[in-house]
Amino acid sequence: MSPPAGTTGTELSRRQRIYAFALVTTLFFTWGFSYGLLDVLNAHFQTVFGISKLQSTMLQLAYFGAYFVWAPFAGSFMSRIGYKKGVHIGLGLYSLGAVFFWPSAKFEKYGGFVGSTFVIGCGLATLEVAANSYISVLGSPEYAAARLNFSQGFQGVASFSGPLIAARWFFTGANATSLGTVQWVYLAVAGLGVFLNVLFFFAELPEITSATHTEDISGQHESFWKQYRCLFGWVAQTAYVGAQVGVASFAVNYLEDQGVGISASRASDLFSFCQITFTVGRFVGVLLLNFIDPAFLLACYGCFCTVFCLLVSQLPGYGGIVCLFLLFFFESICYPCIFTLGTKNLGIHTKRGSGLIVMGVGGGAWYPPAQGALADNANTRRSYLVPASGFIAMAIYAIGLVIHQAMKDGFTIRNCSTQVDTHSPAEPSKRDSTEKQTASDEFLKLT
Repeated sequence: MSPPAGTTGTELSRRQRIYAFALVTTLFFTWGFSYGLLDVLNAHFQTVFGISKLQSTMLQLAYFGAYFVWAPFAGSFMSRIGYKKGVHIGLGLYSLGAVFFWPSAKFEKYGGFVGSTFVIGCGLATLEVAANSYISVLGSPEYAAARLNFSQGFQGVASFSGPLIAARWFFTGANATSLGTVQWVYLAVAGLGVFLNVLFFFAELPEITSATHTEDISGQHESFWKQYRCLFGWVAQTAYVGAQVGVASFAVNYLEDQGVGISASRASDLFSFCQITFTVGRFVGVLLLNFIDPAFLLACYGCFCTVFCLLVSQLPGYGGIVCLFLLFFFESICYPCIFTLGTKNLGIHTKRGSGLIVMGVGGGAWYPPAQGALADNANTRRSYLVPASGFIAMAIYAIGLVIHQAMKDGFTIRNCSTQVDTHSPAEPSKRDSTEKQTASDEFLKLT
């Protein structure tokens, strides 16, 4: 029997929690696959339609612009209709956009692809608002970042399958200059969306809320616009996603242009290996976040991303390629950590805050055109100076959180709960350690 509305994640039984976690994680695989295909379509459309690097970034503008436009509405109606109905709407839009790829490929209309990508982006924005916030509140708050990293690890698994498909079907033989295989691949994507929609219709998905929704914590009744951790989190997420998308969008071009004899097909394969590196980094991050404070780890990773992105923009040959792989590794935990840190302890504002942070994905619409313009006027390697600015902004946000936490509770690199304690001080202090140990045990069993 499904728990009533308002049930917190920690009140679910272990079986209900694991079932809900596994079910929602399937959504991460869905948009990981779609995102993996998007980046390699850039290079493919440059060949088929004879367009420049800047023009090819219209796909990113449509895909991530949809997040900027649609995510606030998704967060608003999710608060009224709940997670499950939101998932149905998201999967419906996702399937509809994928179906529209068929006539766009049939009649070879680049504008049709851009429009279809916008519809897919609206669907995925809805799914991200639902899935990210659901995983975040599905259990103990101090392990929210670890849970979300683990769940989004399967997005990484799906994202490297896209370039592998492209290497075999988009860039070889007659397919290198045609769109025949694109329409079949996206028809299969639409079928996957319909299948998941049917699965969620018959599935029992508990409707849960943040544990802080029902607790009288400080700041819960303040205006949403005074939740500065969330507002600055949106800025950081916008900068980070813009940088991440820019790095991935031109990875195939970068690998080809490094002057070491890499073909388009081989570059697509190497891009898949970059995505595998990203995925491995995310699962490594799960283990680290079980012990290390998310804000501190994000600050470290943000600094590494900045350094390696600058090196990618300067080093020729294999040196730049190695730094590109390292950049993908350190990007791995950033998005989930910014999301959980930005939405932590928002109470009644959780779903609205989730919509705002997901709106930050719209940063992926602005960075690629700027990077594409620099690539056309200089070269692909120098264009990686653009995403470096995004990593700098993210690192500043993370360092600011570390400083704020140190001033408030003292500096520590260990992961611990910062949720306000509302229990009576007369209760035994042993209760806190017992609850933390139980939460840790639950997380380890879940993963």
